[in-house]
Amino acid sequence: MKGIILAGGSATRLYPITLAVSKQMLPVYDKPMIYYPLSTLMMAGIREVLIISTPVHLPAFESLLGDGSKFGMKFEYKVQEKPVGLADAFILGADFIGDDNVALILGDNMVYGSRIERVLKAASNLKEGGIIFGYQVADPTSYGVVEIDKTGKAISIEEKPAVPKSNLAVPGIYFYDNEVTKIAKEIKPSERGELEITDVNRVYMEKGKLQVIPLGNGYAWFDTGSPDRLSDAADFVKAIELRQGVQIACLEEIAYRNEWISKETLLEYANKYKKTEYGQHLMRVADQDWDTYKDIYNSELFNF
Repeated sequence: MKGIILAGGSATRLYPITLAVSKQMLPVYDKPMIYYPLSTLMMAGIREVLIISTPVHLPAFESLLGDGSKFGMKFEYKVQEKPVGLADAFILGADFIGDDNVALILGDNMVYGSRIERVLKAASNLKEGGIIFGYQVADPTSYGVVEIDKTGKAISIEEKPAVPKSNLAVPGIYFYDNEVTKIAKEIKPSERGELEITDVNRVYMEKGKLQVIPLGNGYAWFDTGSPDRLSDAADFVKAIELRQGVQIACLEEIAYRNEWISKETLLEYANKYKKTEYGQHLMRVADQDWDTYKDIYNSELFNF
């Protein structure tokens, strides 16, 4: 499976902060925002990623992330001339996707939870159809909303409904089979002139092929597209990292845990960032007996 990060748009809800910088380059506590969606794809086991952004902002992402080799990955970049809807990512990325399945994550989305890695890897193993997530919110009218049956199949999906049929918002993380490129090319623009991801999901739903994984207690999801939500996400990351002594969205650590980079490479980056808590954390990771940790994590004790 391949991955796409859609990091375009003008981020008008964050003006004047984003007048001269991409929203996805803003800090969420101690890391650029794009680290968080990228870490999500990495936890799903995805090594080939396409980053889509505006002509103005794309060079900054290339400078920050490079070709992906430092994480044992491969990155490609694509310009989106103007924001015409989330489903446009599959049209722009058709050549990149090729014959593979694909995961799309929005550049301002962050998800966290103790079991999230297993959930993401399960989703990345889909054989047919689509998999999305459902996250309970107090006010669903501001989100795409999905209604599910007892088996987790989607039975209705709406974009910002005035009268929601459920309180399950759809986070900006989507997994699809290869049919998605064809579907995206066939849907029509909505009343606001955009190719809506909700319409893509509706096609899969009408075929009975849209599975929903509810993210219940123990998971946190943030859409950092407004000042309040950006601040909330930063406060959350700060609280977790300072209290537990961990790093959320530590790309080098995830690459090392996935066995995509060596301990020697990990130590190189630990030394590069040695004046920061990020670098000190990488040093602690390198000092751990990861083989023992991995064996315990993969044992029957964690088969839940």
